[in-house]
Amino acid sequence: MAEGSSSNLYRNSAAAGISLNSTGESTLPRTASTHSFRAPFLSPASRPTSSLWSPPNYSGQLVQPGSSPNGSSTALPLKSRAPLPSTRLQQKLEASDKPWLEKPDRAERLSWWITVACMLLGIIGAAGLCYLGATEVKKLSDNQLCLVLDEEFNGDTLDDSTWSRDIELGGFGNGEFQMTTNENTNLYIQNSQLYIHPTLTTDDIPDLNLFSGNYTLQGCTTNNHTACSTRANTALGAVINPIRSARINTKGKKSIKYGKVEIRAKLPRGDWLWPAVWMLPDQNTYGDWPLSGEIDILEARGNSPSYPAQGSNYVRSSLNYGPLPSLFRQIFGWFSMKRSSFDKAFHTYALEWDESFMRFYTDTRVTAMLDLDLAGRKDGFWDRGQFPLTAQNGSAQVVVENPWQGGGKNAPYDQSFYLIIDLAAGGTSGWFPDGVGNKSWYDGSLTAMRDFARAQDTWSKTWPASAEDRSFRIDYVKMWKKC
Repeated sequence: MAEGSSSNLYRNSAAAGISLNSTGESTLPRTASTHSFRAPFLSPASRPTSSLWSPPNYSGQLVQPGSSPNGSSTALPLKSRAPLPSTRLQQKLEASDKPWLEKPDRAERLSWWITVACMLLGIIGAAGLCYLGATEVKKLSDNQLCLVLDEEFNGDTLDDSTWSRDIELGGFGNGEFQMTTNENTNLYIQNSQLYIHPTLTTDDIPDLNLFSGNYTLQGCTTNNHTACSTRANTALGAVINPIRSARINTKGKKSIKYGKVEIRAKLPRGDWLWPAVWMLPDQNTYGDWPLSGEIDILEARGNSPSYPAQGSNYVRSSLNYGPLPSLFRQIFGWFSMKRSSFDKAFHTYALEWDESFMRFYTDTRVTAMLDLDLAGRKDGFWDRGQFPLTAQNGSAQVVVENPWQGGGKNAPYDQSFYLIIDLAAGGTSGWFPDGVGNKSWYDGSLTAMRDFARAQDTWSKTWPASAEDRSFRIDYVKMWKKC
């Protein structure tokens, strides 16, 4: 379209009529010499004529009707309310101005005394509860205890009159993957501490192939020949134990029936390590395990605190007992640390035990892992176990009977128990749950130890090179019997 024709269209439009004065000249300002089809914003016809409209500025004042909104007129003043009369007393009231004080209010005085009396009763009751709570806690005082064992490992070797070594590779009923030896590299005394130090079999015996050949453990202490020698078999998945460690006990030498056990120790660091301090009965009064019971004072895992199934920042105590090997109960409890772990420093682990209670604790009685009142059950551990009427024992269905009827309420824990200290690795008893923490084996697998051995390059990297951190270090062991 030509420029001239577009100009004629605009002059004939309604917008042109608004923007032309009486002489026919345009009153709209131009921002450029080039013509634009976009008209500038026009103020409404009801407002004063100006080239560009801007919003009014009221400046916070009221504008009279009909006046200019730009503040040229005078705003009306706001009316203020008259102040209320003062409620302040002109002068202090005299006693005569308070007739209600002439006769005391007995109800008010009574309520005051009731409040004070309730406060006093609350204080007295709280003090009484604290006193009874402290005095009624079941514990063994020093004058009730007679020392049986005070081992501080001040010599160069273990005292044979106190300790015996368990030397075998049979797994000790838990399917453990270590062999326990009589080698000084796995058990030794240094700086008045006992070191139970785990080593790799391939490091100690470089020429030994774990996946082929035969191996016989020197100094084996069990009559079970299958726990003294092994034959690797690739087809069957059998393998020579990939770890060497140690285990000691006081069987036939030091034992107690009721009393106290105290151990100060620093736990080892390293995946799948299993330190333990526990007790078994001297005579198996009620039969073989688990009929005569088991006392676990301390169990832990060497895995880091990030391990989902309670790593090195947890320690646990438990009781294991039952009428059949296939039917047993476990009562357990634990104590944990929030910002540290038990492999960083020494801690004290203790058991107090008599006819009426058993308490397991770490460092102090306040931090108890497990606290059992044995006097509160009518039928003791049989009642606590809630065993079924029948159970599967091997291939037969048998009636479940109470094997502790001849004992007291605390049977089977009414007999002498001896002490065991060991450092295991792995196992198939469930202590390390399947599928947790990159576990390389399954408990029910016939090739569990072989699978564990094949992953040696992975888990051995978590074992510290320093014996100070890898070893289970025991500072002292003390046992008292109840006098």
